[in-house]
Amino acid sequence: MSDDPLAAAVLRIEQALSRIEHAAQARVAANRAMTTRHAALRSRIGDAIGALDAVIAREADAD
Repeated sequence: MSDDPLAAAVLRIEQALSRIEHAAQARVAANRAMTTRHAALRSRIGDAIGALDAVIAREADAD
């Protein structure tokens, strides 16, 4: 590291920006994964509700 305080400050800022960019990219990847999981769960819940509706309809018809 240089003895120049301005150069040291710029280096620290650049390092901080690099950490921020890395964290932002990781966040985007995590959000994409969560969106995919959410869509799969939503589909499974829809299927389960449809199955429950069918059971309820059969029971109502049996009465």
